[in-house]
Amino acid sequence: MPPTEEPEPSAADCGAPDPASPEAKSTLPESAAGRRVDRRGIAVGALLLAACAGLVVYGVLDTEEKSAAPKWPTASVTYEVTGEGTADLTYQARSESGTAVVVHRVPLPWKKTVRVPLGRPPIVTITLDAKGGQARCALAVRGRHVQTATAYGSYGRATCQGVLPAPENTSGAAAPAQGES
Repeated sequence: MPPTEEPEPSAADCGAPDPASPEAKSTLPESAAGRRVDRRGIAVGALLLAACAGLVVYGVLDTEEKSAAPKWPTASVTYEVTGEGTADLTYQARSESGTAVVVHRVPLPWKKTVRVPLGRPPIVTITLDAKGGQARCALAVRGRHVQTATAYGSYGRATCQGVLPAPENTSGAAAPAQGES
């Protein structure tokens, strides 16, 4: 008898489906088909989309009117410093806390009109440098001259200060007087 050849075992003989058969395609994991879904990426993307949507909705819903009117009534104050050279200046401006604005080595002459809260004293202070010289400050409240002072010599100082009445209604923002805001 001639030797017989035994057929090679097929995938079906080993209990595994033949990869070419339609049944094998339905039972193979998605990664084998090259379509593995990265769920972490989808979760991160969804989280970012939700965060962006939340910010947009917050911006749309946050319709609280922000009024340009000051919380505290103010008066117009004009500070003017004349002289030559430079000086360090300190002045009161629109600050309900009462903090002053400080500017260094300001070229003279200098003039600035600001709003000062009622009840706060409008004030400008001049400080000359080591070279000295002469500088004069002037203060006007609501267009009316209030005070003038002069600084002389090395590190000379001068201060011009006025008085603003306290607001009439301290429980809330008082209605501004005519011509005031």
